[in-house]
Amino acid sequence: MGKHIPAIKATRTRWTILAILFIVTTINYADRATISIAGPELSRELGLTPVQMGLIFSAFSWSYVLCQLPGGWLLDRFGTKIVYFFSIFLWSLFTVLQGWVGFFSGGAAVAMLFTLRLIVGAAEAPSFPGNSRLTTSWFPTSERGTAAAIFNSAQYFATVLFAPLMGWLVHTYGWESVFFVMGGLGIVMSLAWLKFVHGPRQHPKANAAELLHIERGGALVDLETMGAVKQQIDTWSCLKQLLSSRMLLGIYIGQYCINTLTYFFLTWFPIYLVKERHMTILKAGFIAALPAIAGFLGGVLGGIISDRMIKRGYSTSVARKTPIIGGLLLATTMVLCNFVESDQVVVAVMALAFFGKGIGALGWAVVGDTSPSQAGGMSGSLFNMFGNVAGITTPIVIGFILQATGSFYGALVFVGANALAAVLCYLFLVGEIKRFEFSRPVVKTAAAA
Repeated sequence: MGKHIPAIKATRTRWTILAILFIVTTINYADRATISIAGPELSRELGLTPVQMGLIFSAFSWSYVLCQLPGGWLLDRFGTKIVYFFSIFLWSLFTVLQGWVGFFSGGAAVAMLFTLRLIVGAAEAPSFPGNSRLTTSWFPTSERGTAAAIFNSAQYFATVLFAPLMGWLVHTYGWESVFFVMGGLGIVMSLAWLKFVHGPRQHPKANAAELLHIERGGALVDLETMGAVKQQIDTWSCLKQLLSSRMLLGIYIGQYCINTLTYFFLTWFPIYLVKERHMTILKAGFIAALPAIAGFLGGVLGGIISDRMIKRGYSTSVARKTPIIGGLLLATTMVLCNFVESDQVVVAVMALAFFGKGIGALGWAVVGDTSPSQAGGMSGSLFNMFGNVAGITTPIVIGFILQATGSFYGALVFVGANALAAVLCYLFLVGEIKRFEFSRPVVKTAAAA
């Protein structure tokens, strides 16, 4: 009788990659939120109006949106590892520099802060398309919803972990300390990224059994290998075909609506607690963490629900759309905060709304399901570009609403209406969720010399 050779157990290196993505994305969102935690003290010290604060809040998103397509092009051309490293290092460096704005005064301080926020936004542009590329290359379809939900839920975990810390730093050491601490942490993380992150084919700890498992399950295991080879993409043909897809356009517009909720939370929510609910900045920092905890739990739960539905035989469309639509309908409940007086009830309603928003935030899983292999970075960048236009419009619109009315009433209605609009996109515009195929070739040269 022949000797029985035991099957080689698949490694689980993909979950280590996901853990690193989660940590990096947590720092990413914490660095975005530094300005909102420092905002009340900053606005008092520099004498800023609500409209001026809205403009400063939006500065990040102007450059973040404009640099999405260049960021996606860089990811597709040079691969995620090296592009993402420079992204982390540069956004962290310019976060540190924001701490020096206090050496300027008046209009010069405002201009300097606006400029630095622009640079941070440009540097962060490849981050989420990079997350999407790595999860698409490392995770099979039946695990991708959970993976995308976990890295996306880092936006809430960032608030849970860092909002109290940043509130304490502002209270104890002044607003400048927030930028020094968070930027320094990001610089350290960029070096860790360079050492530990690789594509599936290049990772020294991923065995053949894991590669076979994820490839059979629909992971694009050669995506990073292709990204490291200098492909020549016909950019305009690629963009035209992507934007001509009703499915993709519905996903992109839906993300704009969903991100309106995100940017309300990242920019005006702490000020809502301080100005409308008369909390101290220290208390607001801790209170803001409670809806964030709910959002984090909802985010992870949404991915788990979606992937379990796929494993039970539901189509990708049903498995992704069900949590998205149900969660965003729940998110509209934040409008009820306009009709209650108790701070405890307000926090409870906001927690419920962000729990729903977390469940519905499966857009990056949908991008992983639908993006063409030749242009995953470009498709992810378009998705992120549409979504983060909300980072421009939300702070400014709310700033004008506040200046015109002196109340957050209209602001909450505006945010809730966007959650409802996202529901309508997925119900009536997106259609079947499936991987998009180009009707005409977009790769001009397969490889560089």
